[in-house]
Amino acid sequence: MALFQSSNPALSEKKFTSTAIPDVLNMENAMTVRGALQKFGFLLIMVLASSFYSWKQFAEGGSVNGMIWTGALGGLAVAITITFKKEWSPFLAPIYALLEGLFLGAISAMYNNAFAERAPNLVINAVGLTLGVAVAMYLLYSFRIIKATEKFKSVIITATVGIGIFYLVVMVLRMFGFENMPFLHEGSTFGIIFSLVVTAVAALNLILDFDMIERGSEMGAPKYMEWYGAFGLMVTIVWLYLEILRLLSKVSRR
Repeated sequence: MALFQSSNPALSEKKFTSTAIPDVLNMENAMTVRGALQKFGFLLIMVLASSFYSWKQFAEGGSVNGMIWTGALGGLAVAITITFKKEWSPFLAPIYALLEGLFLGAISAMYNNAFAERAPNLVINAVGLTLGVAVAMYLLYSFRIIKATEKFKSVIITATVGIGIFYLVVMVLRMFGFENMPFLHEGSTFGIIFSLVVTAVAALNLILDFDMIERGSEMGAPKYMEWYGAFGLMVTIVWLYLEILRLLSKVSRR
């Protein structure tokens, strides 16, 4: 039975078991849950700093298209590199955070501008809900109210993979000029339900991520895996924020 089953490719059993420290005497150099969460906090600060910069650029009338593409594609490239070169995570994870911040700040500024009259607090609400959901999921996991059982993992992994495939298909269809999927962006009842389901799946992925970090600590993964775990957690948080932002925008359109 696998110890690690996370829908987040950055947090998998193979990633942690391949770096486990067998020597008990070296456990002081092993990763800890606290260390991973502290490093996640640092990455979060990096995201906020660069997102503030791109937001400011948009607010001052500057073009942020370059930041969006740099953040999105650059972040993807760095994420892929970290996944295969986890020992580089102490250096690449902060870079990933900065790139994602550029992307999120620009996108958030565009949403804020588009909904300035209809929902002036859209972005603030999305940020608050994201942090609130993250804290709630952590408490639910810490008190074992929600347990990362094998069945739970299987359901969330399957749902996440399904959503990923669906989004990929939509992207391919758009490349060929097919955009007849209004429920992805419009505030119809089905569109809101769809976003609620995706947001719920993203939130529940946090349970899997917390479980992976905790198990990595128990297995004695090396210290740099704290950065790797923090990076993986950041990937889920970014996804959760974007889904909440999309959900709130749909509700505001009704």
